[in-house]
Amino acid sequence: MPSTDIPAFSTLFDLSGQTIIVTGASGNIGAGIAMRLAQAGANIGVHYHNGAEAAQSVVDAIIADGGHAASFGCDLYESGAPKNLISEIAAKFGAVHGVVNNAGIQPVEGFSDISQDSFVSMMGANVAGPFALIQALAQHRSGAGGAVVNIASIEGLQPAAGHSHYAASKAALIMLTRAAALELGKDGIRVNSISPGLIHCDGIEQGWPEGVERWKNAAPLGRLGQPEDIADAALFLLSPAARWISGSNLVVDGGVMCHPTW
Repeated sequence: MPSTDIPAFSTLFDLSGQTIIVTGASGNIGAGIAMRLAQAGANIGVHYHNGAEAAQSVVDAIIADGGHAASFGCDLYESGAPKNLISEIAAKFGAVHGVVNNAGIQPVEGFSDISQDSFVSMMGANVAGPFALIQALAQHRSGAGGAVVNIASIEGLQPAAGHSHYAASKAALIMLTRAAALELGKDGIRVNSISPGLIHCDGIEQGWPEGVERWKNAAPLGRLGQPEDIADAALFLLSPAARWISGSNLVVDGGVMCHPTW
């Protein structure tokens, strides 16, 4: 039976000695998560697909801040890639304890314009890739426990125009979270998801001013999210503070989902 030892308050958010993979860590949210987990003491496997230079910048920033990180590139949708990724990171830092499945794609296409290839690609990147990495982690841990955080979206709960395939993929990721939690709990592996709202990135106010304004008007807390808002939620779910939480989807959206939809 898994341990029920209660950690001291001072260690609730301490990830020292753990190794965590953050996928898509070359991007905005992923970089924020990687930085925060490193500040909590974790060794970070900074995963990227195409953004090698950006991933290395994240690694450099973590090391400059006194942390430990290295970058690793692969397409998680390719057969065998998740297992190889875990093996490479374990060879660098030791056993992998957890995964943040943040990598994904978000093209904007009208429902009638979505091709079969586009739909399949979306499901591959946003669902099949995370599934394979969760499975690989479970095999790597071999009953030794661990934690997974999947970065979903509030669009997995409430769709938006032009995002039907994206919304469907994130809804699937939320259900994958619950299904994995159900079956992997016996091995001490906790699986949760986070559904972010609109997160600030460079140039968003200039590139989409009307969308930013609509968001701020709809959000009870009146602002866009920051990558650190999602990073802190991920830290909580990976930490001993969330030791009895599994199969949950944490909405981090400034209260937008409380807003009436009619």
